[in-house]
Amino acid sequence: MLSILTRKFLEVLFFIMFITFISFLFIRLTPGDPVLTILNVDELSVSQEQVEALREDMGFNKPLLIQYGHWLLNFVQLDFGHSYATGQPVMDMIMMGLPATLELTVGSLIVMLAIAVPLGSVSALYRNSWIDQVSRLLSIFGAAIPSFWLGLIFIDLFGVRLNWLPTMGRDGYVTLILPALTLGLAISSVYVRLLRSSLLDSLSQEFIRAARARGLTERRIFFVHAFRHSLPPVITVFGVSLGSLIGGVVVVEVLFAYPGIGKMVVDAIRQRDYPLIQGYILIMGVIVFMANTCVDLSYRYLNPEMKLKERENS
Repeated sequence: MLSILTRKFLEVLFFIMFITFISFLFIRLTPGDPVLTILNVDELSVSQEQVEALREDMGFNKPLLIQYGHWLLNFVQLDFGHSYATGQPVMDMIMMGLPATLELTVGSLIVMLAIAVPLGSVSALYRNSWIDQVSRLLSIFGAAIPSFWLGLIFIDLFGVRLNWLPTMGRDGYVTLILPALTLGLAISSVYVRLLRSSLLDSLSQEFIRAARARGLTERRIFFVHAFRHSLPPVITVFGVSLGSLIGGVVVVEVLFAYPGIGKMVVDAIRQRDYPLIQGYILIMGVIVFMANTCVDLSYRYLNPEMKLKERENS
């Protein structure tokens, strides 16, 4: 376990260096000039001397590698800089919006689990029955609908026509229902089909027939043996698709005007707010990397075969 953690720590260091340099480079190469955005050149009369003076004060006249070195030095000191648009520390802004984003993410995962686990399990238990057919049809239907279009339908139906739920802002858990439902339904279709396939594969294994031969009940066989054996592929895919989930959170936050860091970074892109964009990319990258690390570690506990291979190799 110590060697695994050491290797993961080195991977984290390499990953942070890689993602910070690549994101810093791509952000600087995007069209637009934050200096002109800050000075509001479209609305105010600004001289070229003022533009050059601000560019020099912000360090944009220096080579790109030197700019990156200064940013990296500040990052090592946990200083992400200040927002060009608001002047607030980037870390404070991210920490202000992160709870709302995590709240939406957790709510979406709860919706996904509440849909995917029952439908996937029932489809596997009653294979090729009408329940299985309906479940697969719903999962295909859910995968075909973009999350933003589904969100617009929910806004029109539950917010405008029926006036049951609020469609904007973050004011209690009632405002979380529509965004979480939108994102949860969008991602659940993948896991319904994946869990069904994984359960069918588990139920056909030799250890399931051996459990039946020992006289274990079907309920115990399914929930204790087959269900646990089917989890590693599902968890692996979840770790891989976590980046897509975060991208979906950004779309849903903008659609429902939900004040998380996803909506914040979209506004930052419009304003060429480099420090906030850089901080967002780094924080989200680290979160995705750590989540995948947890998935790798949990895989070793859920898959007994991996434990046996590690013991044989040690």
